[in-house]
This record gives sequence, structure tokens and C-alpha cells, in this order.
Amino acid sequence: MNAVPGPAERAQAVLAQGVHKSYWVGPTEITAVRDVSFTVRPGGALGIVGESGSGKTTLARMVVGIEEPDAGTLTVAGEPMLTRPRGASARVAQAKRAQMVFQDPYLSLDPRRTARQSLEDAVRAHTSGTRADIDARVDELLQHVGLGEREAGARPRRLSGGQRQRVAIARALAVDPAVLVLDEAVSALDVSVQAQILRLLVRVRAETGVALLFVSHDLGVVRYVCDDALVMFRGEIVERGPVGHLLDHPEHPYTRLLRASIPQEGWDPEAIGQARRDFLAGLG
Repeated sequence: MNAVPGPAERAQAVLAQGVHKSYWVGPTEITAVRDVSFTVRPGGALGIVGESGSGKTTLARMVVGIEEPDAGTLTVAGEPMLTRPRGASARVAQAKRAQMVFQDPYLSLDPRRTARQSLEDAVRAHTSGTRADIDARVDELLQHVGLGEREAGARPRRLSGGQRQRVAIARALAVDPAVLVLDEAVSALDVSVQAQILRLLVRVRAETGVALLFVSHDLGVVRYVCDDALVMFRGEIVERGPVGHLLDHPEHPYTRLLRASIPQEGWDPEAIGQARRDFLAGLG
């Protein structure tokens, strides 16, 4: 349960304190997130790094209110995130605190609506402006993410993966959120397209002041986008710090294993696989 936010909560874009989340799979309780605490400052960028099953996506879903913590507190822009906000005004207010961009934008876009129409829908839901005001805001969003009139008039199936992700980012920004949560948002894209989207995120953050919570298994991506990072393993944070220091001088064996898994000159996949097996065996 979230208590009434105090000065510490109001001073942070995201403040998580002792967050815990478990699921029941048949008779077995699975702990996805265990006693996790972190902050994201307003306008900051925090990377959450880990392999599949580390708990990072569950944590991201709690930040935007899709999931609710079993224990601990989690506030965004000074207010608790609720899984079921009561009333339209509460839902709008919560949407303005945090928005999420998913790995596959195609699944989150209405296939019947053009890019412009999708943005118009998002803007209209969060403003009482005139048609001219809405059009101006949509034009601004399209410019922010580098989409022209041709892309704006196309439906999702006519857009490339990178263009669809730009639309998804623009739609998330339509409500001027305090925090933009990106869950493996570039992992399905070609390397060259990844670079374009990452440059876009860096520019959007600088221009809008939105804070980023960037969930990824890719250390190189996190290094490019984020100021700080935390590494999760089996639901717990095992290491955290400024992203450059964390990745160049990892202290925890799991972080060193993730870093060693990045393809580079002299890279030996078999040796990495054996190192992983040894690490897991050592955990018992």
C-alpha cells in the first residue's frame, strides 16, 4: 500500500521503497521483485538491466500502474500509481505522470488508425483545446519524433518498425508525462534503426525534460541513453551506480557476466556459456 506522499516522494520523478511483487503459479509462489528501492530524478534517465526473468519488466509495469506492489511504496511525480484509478479525471492525471512504450509498437497501435489519427486521439483525450490547438500539438509531436506527412498519413502496417516505434513514442509524449518508461523498446529493431531511436530519445529528453526509465538487457543501449543503472537478478538489485562506472568496472559477478556477454574482439561464446553455468551452479 502507498502512504500519503511526503517531501521525499514529491522531490523525485520516481521513488520506489522496498517494493515487492509475487505471483502464484499453481501451488507455487514466484517472487518477481524482492525489496527493490531506487529513485529517478526529474529529467533523469535510469537503466534497469537484466536478463529475462530478472524482474525488470514487472518493475516497469508497477511504475506505470499496470501491476500493483504487494508491499513497499512506489510514487511517480509525487503520487502513488494505482492499478484502477477512480474516475476519468484520476485516470487522466495518472496518465500524465507516466507513460509506457513497449517492445512491439504494432501491438499497441490501432491498425485502423493512421499515425496522425492515433496522435489526435491521444491529444484529444488529454486536452480541451480547439481543433486548431489539437492539430498544432500533433504537428509538434510529429516533428519531435522526426515523422513527415507521408508517415503521418499511413496506418501501422504501412510503416517500418522504427517508424511505428516513433509513433508510439510520440503518442506517449502527447500527454506530457513526467516519466517515460521504455520496456525493451529498441530490442526488436535493426541495429541502424536502434541507433536512430536512441538518438531520438536523447534529444526528446533534452527538449522536453521527461525522465526516462529504460528497461533493457543490452548494456550498450543503456550506456548510450542513461545516466545511472541498476542490475537485477532473480528479482533483486545486485549492483547499481553511474552507468559508465558500473559497466566499465563491474563488481558483482552477474554484472561482469552480462558485460562479458557483449560480442567484441576475442569474444568466446563457449567460455561465456561455461561461465554462466558456473555462476548459476555456485548459487546452489
